[in-house]
Amino acid sequence: MKKNDIFELEITDMGTDGEGIGHYDGMTFFVKDALIGDVITARATKLKKNYGYARVEEIKTPSTFRIEPKCALHKRCGGCQIQALSYEKQLEFKNDKVRNNLMRIGGFSEDELSAKMAPPVGIDDPYRYRNKAQFPVGRDKDGNIITGFYASRSHNIIPVDDCMLGVPVNKEILDIIKAWMNEYGIEPYDEVSHTGLVRHVLIRYGFTSKQIMVCLVINGDGLDSKRRGENVNVSCVASGKITDKRDRDRASCNKADDSKVSCNKANDSKVSCNKANDSKASDSRYNATDTLCERLSKIDGMTSISYNINKENTNVILGKKTVCICGRSYIEDTIHLLSYPDFTPQGTGITYQISPQSFYQVNPKQTEKLYSTALEFAGLTGKESVWDLYCGIGTISLFLSQRAKKVYGVEIVPQAIDDAKNNAKINGITNAEFFVGKAEEVLPEFYADAKKNITKGSEAIKPEVPAAKYTDEADMLTPDVIVVDPPRKGCDEKCLDTMLKMEPQRIVYVSCDSATLARDLKILCEEKYELVKWQAFDQFSHTGHIETIVKLSLKKDTPKIEVTMEPDEESNYTPEEKITYQKIKAYILEKYGFKVSSLYIAQIKDKCGLGKERTGNNWKKNDKSKEPQCTPEKEEAIRDAFKNFNII
Repeated sequence: MKKNDIFELEITDMGTDGEGIGHYDGMTFFVKDALIGDVITARATKLKKNYGYARVEEIKTPSTFRIEPKCALHKRCGGCQIQALSYEKQLEFKNDKVRNNLMRIGGFSEDELSAKMAPPVGIDDPYRYRNKAQFPVGRDKDGNIITGFYASRSHNIIPVDDCMLGVPVNKEILDIIKAWMNEYGIEPYDEVSHTGLVRHVLIRYGFTSKQIMVCLVINGDGLDSKRRGENVNVSCVASGKITDKRDRDRASCNKADDSKVSCNKANDSKVSCNKANDSKASDSRYNATDTLCERLSKIDGMTSISYNINKENTNVILGKKTVCICGRSYIEDTIHLLSYPDFTPQGTGITYQISPQSFYQVNPKQTEKLYSTALEFAGLTGKESVWDLYCGIGTISLFLSQRAKKVYGVEIVPQAIDDAKNNAKINGITNAEFFVGKAEEVLPEFYADAKKNITKGSEAIKPEVPAAKYTDEADMLTPDVIVVDPPRKGCDEKCLDTMLKMEPQRIVYVSCDSATLARDLKILCEEKYELVKWQAFDQFSHTGHIETIVKLSLKKDTPKIEVTMEPDEESNYTPEEKITYQKIKAYILEKYGFKVSSLYIAQIKDKCGLGKERTGNNWKKNDKSKEPQCTPEKEEAIRDAFKNFNII
């Protein structure tokens, strides 16, 4: 076999990026635009020792799963790799991909995975589901301003006016922006010369609120391209279908030259930004910002118009600073609680404020199903303490808070944490707290500090800290549930290690990458956890990506109290041979409404003369002087549990 050889190839599988996989002459070949079931004439394009790449010369026998795509550009655009595959087969392929990774990387058996799999959850309509779109801006070979998407594995822009995955209003917005750029001589960004102003157009749409956000990512300090070194100080207040009371009835905004711009509420779903004087200033470029706001504001539902400054030579789309030039700095949307597993509405929901830099799931309908499932897997009754790691703007945290006693959220992006705190406030949620930082740093630091800060009897180690803080820390030190929704790289080793030390009863793992999911589950399940249930959710139809949610439970073979005692002659006492720590914890939680740690149980066990051993994650004997001591209240509860189980 050599480069450019032509051969017949049957496609028997598909890869992560939707490429077809076939085998020929002892080699594995990866073929773009080939589908499972295709028999093709292939041309070798690149060869390695045991594998190679090829392209389709001819489809000799089309797959029975091959369909005619709605988008004619799907082969050129890097967004919809498998749009030519029937949606039913897409769902099957993605579910199999998760299963195979869990077997190959995670070490789970096929029988176990089959027994614990819930049916994959597909999209009711696999088109027009995205609430967010990011369009790069450039010029074509004829010099025309274009917007679209990057071709696969390149930064060549494929012109796309109306992506079938996005909402129809995207096209109207892009047409306005391109016409505006041509009218005012505003240049798109050139990645070679690093010149030009407009780099990307970010559009967000609230499926529930119908509110729209437009944010231009620019290579400058403002949209006034002639005076690039200055900000154009234009702001106005707008209202969408959901308005902040503070925004209402404001009707003026000022430019840097003190000329007035009036911003009037046209109706409940529009932003109206009209100059008080229709005559334009002598410098037409200076009025470019006003014109853009005026034209975009006429679109029904337009709520937020802004620009984001990114002057770095980078592939990162958004810079650190965003300036709102018309309307509010955010839009709102609501995620509703659904029943599981039929996903019928339950009549409640959480409203979120979403800024340009907020992480928010792009498929809102599927997100409602995904988060409702996470809540079901968490098994909350109102008494539990929960950690939500990689919490973003608090989407899952606030969902969980509806049925939890306390929720702690962790996210590395400060803006996201600000949004999370604000989202808790606007929903009247008081049992959720949020921390800025990496999960792999925040969780271990909290664990170490909480160990030191827990009360010692009735006396606090740090008297300046309110006693209530110790109660919260003790609860969060041994949480009932940990929920993780990490990026594609999965959880850090330090984070996993701390989770194992905390020993939550349940772990709910939400993953957008089944390979790293399988890797992390292998660590957790080799140590202390067992797989209870897993389910795939298609958040991204026509792509190779799949979301997965997994429920883990603490293994039942946890440390046991083993007691051999002679019963009192006058009693009917019959000792229990094996009572687990978990049974004691469950009894106390049910009867007293609070939790106790394994360490506290071991301490009271010592006091009762029932043995001196410690559980694996407790303090070493030589650290006994430093270990947190069980409070009198919890000691009483533990002794009561011992009596209940006939241990004493």
